[in-house]
Amino acid sequence: MPTTWSTSDLYDAHSDELQVAQPMFKSFGGRARFSGSIATVRCHEDNSRVKEQLNTDGGGRVLIVDGSGSPRCALLGDLIAASAVKFGWAGVIIHGAVRDVEALEKMELGVYALYSTPRRSVRRDEGQVDVIVSFAGVVFEPGAYVYVDRTGIVVANRRLPEG
Repeated sequence: MPTTWSTSDLYDAHSDELQVAQPMFKSFGGRARFSGSIATVRCHEDNSRVKEQLNTDGGGRVLIVDGSGSPRCALLGDLIAASAVKFGWAGVIIHGAVRDVEALEKMELGVYALYSTPRRSVRRDEGQVDVIVSFAGVVFEPGAYVYVDRTGIVVANRRLPEG
């Protein structure tokens, strides 16, 4: 995808179609600008579904993870992120925490999250996939499009012209 777009320009051109996430996320990945079709996971302190999804063909999609905003444990670390890169995911946005931030920032993957922590999650095989999730003032629906850069996160119901 061309890197000529910015969330500011997209907003100026398509404000009537966009949802804008509240500015609460930090960039942890090696790719600060990314976009793609949305896939979703809802989980709480259990990254079983995150690992499962990021071990499938990403096709340039972005995984949106509603981790209930919990700072208690990471839902993504270097091993799962490496799988995401291998399987062609564009990025991951986590309403929660990540770990291994030094490794994440070297990967060709967009990673935005609220916090970092060394504590890993406990896998209990819980969570839901491809459900509508909502956080940061935005509703994320599977199949919609998300655009992310250092300025912010915007969501559209369709892929927008990016040039």
